[in-house]
Amino acid sequence: MADLLSAWRDPELAKHLVELIDQAADRPMKLMEVCGTHTVAIARFGLRGLMPDNVTLLSGPGCPVCVTANRDIDYAIELGRLPNVAITTFGDMMKVPGSYSSLSREKADGRDIRIVYSPLDAVKMAAAEPDKQVVFLGVGFETTIPTIAVTIKEAKKQGLTNFSVLSVHKTVPKALEALVNDPEVQIDGFILPGHVSTIIGPEPYRFLASQYHVPGVVTGFEPIDVLQGVWMLARQIKEGRAEVEVAYKRGVNSDGNPTARALIEEVFEPCDSDWRGIGIIPGTGLAIREAFSDFDAAKRFDVTPPEPKEIPGCQCGDVLRGVLLPFQCRLFGKGCTPEHPIGPCMVSSEGSCAAYYRYTDYGRS
Repeated sequence: MADLLSAWRDPELAKHLVELIDQAADRPMKLMEVCGTHTVAIARFGLRGLMPDNVTLLSGPGCPVCVTANRDIDYAIELGRLPNVAITTFGDMMKVPGSYSSLSREKADGRDIRIVYSPLDAVKMAAAEPDKQVVFLGVGFETTIPTIAVTIKEAKKQGLTNFSVLSVHKTVPKALEALVNDPEVQIDGFILPGHVSTIIGPEPYRFLASQYHVPGVVTGFEPIDVLQGVWMLARQIKEGRAEVEVAYKRGVNSDGNPTARALIEEVFEPCDSDWRGIGIIPGTGLAIREAFSDFDAAKRFDVTPPEPKEIPGCQCGDVLRGVLLPFQCRLFGKGCTPEHPIGPCMVSSEGSCAAYYRYTDYGRS
């Protein structure tokens, strides 16, 4: 395994790929990665600094925690304020600020907010505590949604009446269309997400090439993966081509994972979703189908969160759209740090601001 990993971090091969990128990048080009793991890899391995002057790498809305809108966090907080309700969530959602509070702050104030490592842990909790209504906060892209579908089916199989999911899941492809149509960004190509693509395959992205003439390459997460993806994009742009190619063939099949997609289709149906920084994108959310509506927290509980508002001075929305680089945010490193985050892009370990702060000189200035 160590030898295999070293091959994907080979410095000579990396140097050769950088030379190829330099040869192909015969014009200015903006390339955006839309996966939080790519964001971290690019920052951790210093890949942005290896790019020729013509190539700008932008970080997009690839962190599901970061793109969760304030209104959805506010809704979860209101649910947690109901009597005998426990909110369960993954740890990276705890510090994400809503309009007026956060789950972490609510927990400190005595609300029953618990971190779980799997949604099935929340099902076990509901079975063990029948007098408590257990709500799982469902946040994530296509990568994690199948596990939530399995969890809901398991809760139904067990006949649990005190378990539900607040689904604020999001799907990636149509969000890329919103970015392509954003005149402030003008993206020339996409480094497409490896994890999401293991589920959906490359086909759902092909409209980017056919309708918008914007190329995309699905890549893995090691330095050679990313550099290969950038080179393939630069070569397409130089040659005037627009295709969706797969560089990550060891992880992504042409049809993705049909079993996982079938689970998503069985339990969820498309709905509109609010993306931080972008707004409402039709058909990019997933609502729980009627057959499983007993496990839909939005239908089980009647709460009205306050009118959402944004955090003063926070520019996470512009960072998520690629309009600003993280260090260009007026709060970056000036009160907003991973230890004391103000915006969600600094909260999540996959957030672009956190990656810039931890792995670049901007975090040490």
